[in-house]
Amino acid sequence: MQRVKLSPQLELSRLAYGKWRLTDDQNISAEHIRNKLGACLDQGITTIDQADIYGGYRSEEVFGNALHGTALRNQIEIVTKCDIIAPVGRHQKARVKYYDTSRAHILSSVDHSLRLMAIDHIDLLLLHRPDPLMNHFETGAALDELVVSGKVRAVGTSNFRPHDWQLLQSAMKTQLVTNQIELSVMAHHPLTNGDVAFHQMNATPIMAWSPLAGGALFATENQTLLNLLSRIGSNQGVDAAAVAVAWLLAHPAQIIPVMGTNSITRIKSLSDALSVSIDRQTWYEIYTAALGQEVP
Repeated sequence: MQRVKLSPQLELSRLAYGKWRLTDDQNISAEHIRNKLGACLDQGITTIDQADIYGGYRSEEVFGNALHGTALRNQIEIVTKCDIIAPVGRHQKARVKYYDTSRAHILSSVDHSLRLMAIDHIDLLLLHRPDPLMNHFETGAALDELVVSGKVRAVGTSNFRPHDWQLLQSAMKTQLVTNQIELSVMAHHPLTNGDVAFHQMNATPIMAWSPLAGGALFATENQTLLNLLSRIGSNQGVDAAAVAVAWLLAHPAQIIPVMGTNSITRIKSLSDALSVSIDRQTWYEIYTAALGQEVP
């Protein structure tokens, strides 16, 4: 599988596997999780996307149980996130959902993630949401400190707009290496609102969460778009989902789709997207269907 270089210390696989719904699976045994991970590795998908809050703050520990006693850690890149405090799990006493980008919380969250996953470093740490109360000097220094300590190999953001990114970067010695944003054939606004252009200009690869629009792509009201994707896929021996992901891969901004499914059958077909050929007219045909009208 193709690799995307984010920094001298870090490369990610062209497709990432997300653990957002890991604990939604009826089977969260270590063996079953290892089988899912094995299905990823068989295709060259080595980048695993986590977050401290996933599964009500349970996902990292469940994943760590699956890694324990195996050599799998050495075959993957672990991405995780921090800064969301929600009144569930270990933060159930919080009075309100909020964001915490303080040094104390970031350092504590990283130590907690390392313990839960039983690993000695995180390959890529992302700030999960922009914090309106962020002290960029404090936050930036904390992220720099984590990289220098070796606990984190690289740092980036999630859901940041260009101005949020620039503010944080202005107070850091370490280069932010990626921004994970919602991006799909349905959530296509970042292609025109400046988000993708900003990172493309700065040669910063983008990670795309919900590349299938959280399943909404397959809803009845999107039948016209789905029929088009299915027709294109049928001509190339893949399904509509593979075409939707290939549409993102065709963009020159080096978009890394983060795929999330608990079905091993679906996991085994994730790399089908890499075989899909989308020329410029086909790309715009899909874009036009998503817009519901032709481009101006």
